[in-house]
Amino acid sequence: MSMIRDLRAVVRPSSRPTPRKDTGEYDTTRDPASPSAVVDCAVYRDGARVESAKPLTPQEAMRQVRRDGGFVWIGLHEPTEAEFAGIATEFGLHPLAVEDAVQAHQRPKLERYDDSLFTVFKTVHYVEHDELTASSEVVATGEVMCFTGRDFFITVRHGGQGSLRALRHRLQDDPELLERGPSAVLHAIADHVTDGYIAVADALQDDIDEVETEVFSPGRKGTPRGTDAGRIYQLKREVLEFKRAVAPLLRPMQLLSERPMRLIDPDIQKYFRDVADHLARVQEQVTGFDELLNSILQANLAQASVAQNEDMRKITSWAAIIAVPTMVCGVYGMNFEHMPELGWRYGYPLVLGVTAMICLGIHRTLKRNGWL
Repeated sequence: MSMIRDLRAVVRPSSRPTPRKDTGEYDTTRDPASPSAVVDCAVYRDGARVESAKPLTPQEAMRQVRRDGGFVWIGLHEPTEAEFAGIATEFGLHPLAVEDAVQAHQRPKLERYDDSLFTVFKTVHYVEHDELTASSEVVATGEVMCFTGRDFFITVRHGGQGSLRALRHRLQDDPELLERGPSAVLHAIADHVTDGYIAVADALQDDIDEVETEVFSPGRKGTPRGTDAGRIYQLKREVLEFKRAVAPLLRPMQLLSERPMRLIDPDIQKYFRDVADHLARVQEQVTGFDELLNSILQANLAQASVAQNEDMRKITSWAAIIAVPTMVCGVYGMNFEHMPELGWRYGYPLVLGVTAMICLGIHRTLKRNGWL
């Protein structure tokens, strides 16, 4: 309940962010005593960004849209409850969706409210590394939450990855698409996130191929040399993290492409089908990665077991060979007074020769059977 009360509070004017004069975007690195989560705030009308004499606050942008038409696109980065409260009140966002957007760590999903759609995307970035180790980070994730309304679009980004600045500039260069309104921005973000999935899947394929080659490549004597199981476990964990980002998003994209929604432009809706197709392909690829890594891990463990068995066979074989002279030494080390061949001149060389012949015979037999 305290969360809902906070959302109804209006942000004081003194806590407004300070926009940059050169780009119109808000500077999130200014005085730490009064931080701002707003990265950019702009009004779009007839497919073009409306220029203003001074950068607009979200409240001023919305008043302009209600007066002159168009829609407002607000971008935020890791807002606090207090920073998001005024925007949530101004745009009538549902408190449950606002709570999810502030707290982050959400599952990809699509939720419909009376006047808005709330969509959660998991952004994925491939972490470059010279060599895969048991502690290497391969996949870095972030989140982008989107509020889609009739005349507004709000993005809330969490994590260091998934910046939308380049996407915003690319959309501004395509006024025909941007003229379709907030649903066009929602599709552009969905397509942008999915393209990131495809790039990460291709990079992961190279890592998995490398591990597979190491596991099955021949070592000495033509046997597979294997690899560190920790590397395979780490790669599998990263693939599972990737899978948790991709798999839940497929159904929301299918819903956007199949069911008419009043907040989604009919001409834009068909483009979500292409996004869903790409997601389905990536999901199949990631599922294949998971199954392949299971097979590689099992093969690596089997190779380790075979290598251990091979070592035990060699140890057992040498133990059997050494047992012969050990037994002879044990017999003649009992120091009895009356023992055969003790007074015979050729007894000592004969015993050594017989012992050596028995040891050579055992060695030859074990080597012929593949134990040595």
